[in-house]
Amino acid sequence: KVGAAMSVLTNVSREEVQGVLDNFVATVEEQTGLGIGSHDYVRNMLVGALGEDKAGNLLDRILSGGNTTGLEQLKWMDARAIYEVIKLEHPQIISIVSSFLDSDQAAQVLGMFPERDQANILLRIATLDGVQPSALTELNEILEKQFSGTAGGQTATVGGVKTAADILNFVEGSLEASIMEKIKEAEPDLGQNIEDLMFVFENLIDIDDRGFQTLMREISTDDLMLALKGADEGLKEKFFNNMSQRAAEMMRDDLEASGPVRVSDVETAQKTILSAARSLSDKGEIMLGGGSGDDFL
Repeated sequence: KVGAAMSVLTNVSREEVQGVLDNFVATVEEQTGLGIGSHDYVRNMLVGALGEDKAGNLLDRILSGGNTTGLEQLKWMDARAIYEVIKLEHPQIISIVSSFLDSDQAAQVLGMFPERDQANILLRIATLDGVQPSALTELNEILEKQFSGTAGGQTATVGGVKTAADILNFVEGSLEASIMEKIKEAEPDLGQNIEDLMFVFENLIDIDDRGFQTLMREISTDDLMLALKGADEGLKEKFFNNMSQRAAEMMRDDLEASGPVRVSDVETAQKTILSAARSLSDKGEIMLGGGSGDDFL
C-alpha cells in the first residue's frame, strides 16, 4: 500500500515534506508511555532505514525545528535542479557544493557537466581540506536567497580524497574511467589515492560468506544475472558458493544460455548491487573489507 501511494505522488513541495516530518516527530514525542526516548527511537529507526550518514543529516534537520542552510536545502532537490543552480559558478564553488551532497546525488550532478570540466571538479573535491567559515556563510547566504530560506550559520569540513572516491563510486563506468584517467594525468599520486579508496564491484569478493549471504538477500536475480555477465570467474564463484547447489546450477545455465547484453546495463546492475552493499555496510550488517557487522574484537 505504501509503495502504491508513493508511485502516484507528484509535485510534493519542500514545505509539505517538512510538514509531514514535523508531524511525525511530534507524534513520536507523544509516545513516552513505552519507556523509550523519542529522540533515540527516531534516530534508531532512521539509521536502520537510511544508514548512519543520511540518517544523521535528516535527524539534524527534522529535530532542529526545520531550519536548514542553503547547502542543506540542495539535498532535497533533484540532480537536474542542482545542476541548474550551480552550473555557471566557479569550479571551486561547484566542488564545495558537490562535497555537501550525498555521493550518489553528487555523481548524478557531476555527470551533467561537460566532460572537459568533470575531472577538474573532482580534482578540486579531492584536494579540499575545509572551507573558511566566512566563505561558507557567504555561500549559504547566496543559496538561501535563491531558495528564500533562512540563515543557518552551520559550518563543516568538506571535500577530500574520500569524498571524491565516494562520488566516483556512483559514476557510470565509462565516465568513471575517463575521469580517473584525466586525474592521474594531472596528479598521479592523488589519482592513486582516490582509486585506493574506491569500492568497485570486484571488491565484493572480500566480503566474508556470512556478509555475502546477507547481501544476496537484498538483490534481485535479474540484477545479479546482468552483473555477473561482466564479472571475473573468481567473483562468479563467490556468488555461486553462497547459493544452494540447485540455484547455482540454474544461474550457471542461465548465464551460458543468455545472449549479449549492453555494457551499460551490466554497469547499472553492478552499481545497484554495490549500492545495496554500501547500504548494508552503513547499517552495520556487513563489512565491505571482510567480516560481518556482528563480529567482536
